[in-house]
Amino acid sequence: MADNYQTEISVREFLPEIKAAQATAIMAAVKSSIYFNLCISASAVLIAVVVNGPSASMFVWLAIAHTILALRFSFQRGMDARFVAAGRADTALRVLSYGSFASGMAWAALPFFIMDFNGGGKDAFLLLIMVGIAAGGVIRHIAYSPVALTFAMPPMMSIVFTLAVEGSSASTILALNVVGLLVVLYKSSVAGEATFANNELGKLRATRLANSLREANADIMQKNARLEMLANCDPLTGLSNRALFSSRLKEHIASADAFGQDVALLIIDLDRFKSINDTLGHSAGDSVLVQTSARLRAVIGSKGEIARLGGDEFAIIVTGTDATRTARLAARDILKKTRAPLTVGGGAFVIGTSIGLAAFPQHAETAEELLACADMALYEAKERGRRRLQEFNPRLKSQADRQRQIELDLEEAIRAGSVEAWFQPQVLLNNREIVGFEALVRWTHPRLGYITPPEIVQAAQVMHITDKLTAHIAAAACRLLNRLPELGLPEATVAINVSPREFSFYSLADVLGLVTKQHGINPALLEIEITEEAIIDTSIVGNELKRLEEAGYKLAVDDFGMGHSSLAYLISLKIDRLKIDRSFVEGVANSRHNQALIAALIGIGHTLQIDIVVEGVEHEEDVEVLRVLGCRIGQGYLYARPMSPDKLDGWIDAHRQTITARAVA
Repeated sequence: MADNYQTEISVREFLPEIKAAQATAIMAAVKSSIYFNLCISASAVLIAVVVNGPSASMFVWLAIAHTILALRFSFQRGMDARFVAAGRADTALRVLSYGSFASGMAWAALPFFIMDFNGGGKDAFLLLIMVGIAAGGVIRHIAYSPVALTFAMPPMMSIVFTLAVEGSSASTILALNVVGLLVVLYKSSVAGEATFANNELGKLRATRLANSLREANADIMQKNARLEMLANCDPLTGLSNRALFSSRLKEHIASADAFGQDVALLIIDLDRFKSINDTLGHSAGDSVLVQTSARLRAVIGSKGEIARLGGDEFAIIVTGTDATRTARLAARDILKKTRAPLTVGGGAFVIGTSIGLAAFPQHAETAEELLACADMALYEAKERGRRRLQEFNPRLKSQADRQRQIELDLEEAIRAGSVEAWFQPQVLLNNREIVGFEALVRWTHPRLGYITPPEIVQAAQVMHITDKLTAHIAAAACRLLNRLPELGLPEATVAINVSPREFSFYSLADVLGLVTKQHGINPALLEIEITEEAIIDTSIVGNELKRLEEAGYKLAVDDFGMGHSSLAYLISLKIDRLKIDRSFVEGVANSRHNQALIAALIGIGHTLQIDIVVEGVEHEEDVEVLRVLGCRIGQGYLYARPMSPDKLDGWIDAHRQTITARAVA
């Protein structure tokens, strides 16, 4: 039913075109049909004269029939294709139907113009001619059944009538056969028109589809041309974009490899771009990018190809036998020109650049490797203070490979227990009584050897497994807390370090809650050490620190004095401890400057009723000064280095013996 409905819609949609095709086909057929009728009508009269003798009525009929044919021919010439071209196909078909009907009626009248007409006898030949002319009309005008039927129906009905009037059995039977033929001609005419219409519909659909495809193809070609331009061009600066840059770099390396030349790659990063974007808005940032691209064009000219890789990062490809030297000179010129201020938002700003340089085939064998090497050199330039050119060297790749291997192996090492928590004791400065421990992460890689804690933390952040690392160290701290009562230290605390960056990756409160619950630990015995920068970034850590405080954990600020803590947050979060950085403690006995700084920091702690812990205690002379200044707890190599859990028992026993011996002495 749905298919029929769709077909009906299609026919309606194309009906004017189908009508035009029908009119064109009928007009082409009518011309030959008129000539044929002229001949057949004359032949019919001639035969009638031979059979019945001359009769004026028969010549009258012939005159009428030929007059009708002449009028049809005249109308035909008058209409021609102009009706169709003017969109009047319906009118043309209607006129053609009238003409066809007139000729049909003329043929129907033939028996009545013959005296003593006997269709079943001597005049049977005329009935045969009439049947033939009717059938021929249906066949010739198959495109449009009204034209065919208006011509065929009158003579066929006339034949049936004349045979029926004769009344003989033979005439009656013959009349019935003619009726049957009439039905067949009717169905054939209707079916023929439907077939013609369907064929035309198929052609029209195909034509429309072809036209649609041609238009779509033209549109696609136009859009492809625009997309190709957009795909290869950065719309803001007009430079090549990353996609075209990658393609061109591969092409240059392939060519250089074939002809024994070099390819040098410069990766350029703007040093203060983010601050411009954040303070002045993106339009100001766009202005910086446009002005920077103009400066790069002025420096490079025809010596290389410039691309904007994205954000504030640009790339320059230099080729030729002396490509590295040319790139090096260009980089120095870029550094010099970018020291000049840019006009942004009505003000002048100096936007420095950092540049990494790598070359093929000295540093890399593929485009991907060359880009990676230049990126590593750029990163090194930033690490060394920015606004400089850094050329790639194998040491950078070795460092990158080392960090990548650490990242790949860290999760399995945590799962296998290769990453461990070692503990460094914290003691009272006045009597060396043990009051706590700090958990420190340790990992000895089977191939790389000792992995530093910053490397471990960085790898965990890159691999998004900081929550697993924190949970692993917290679990080790909880196991120690469960052992401490047996070791005679039921009130000792254990501290774990947490990077402030972790607060944006996962909920520390949820992770620690799960771990402490599994080990049955009182949260008040677990201390969370966060660096001072976490305190000032309240938008990220404020809620999480509040949750930790409400859960009962002790909160400590590590490296206190190295940043810019908010005193308001120190008060509102109820920080339990401040850990003074080791840089203030080292040599404090002989440094009045450090003594003054520590005294000020301790004054803050005492005012806020916050306990003070000093790190990096290594000399006895420093201990007395720190104690006089008001420090209560110390931690450092003077008392013990970090140690694995299995060595704590022995150290605690030895430490107690040392305390006893000192008391006796």
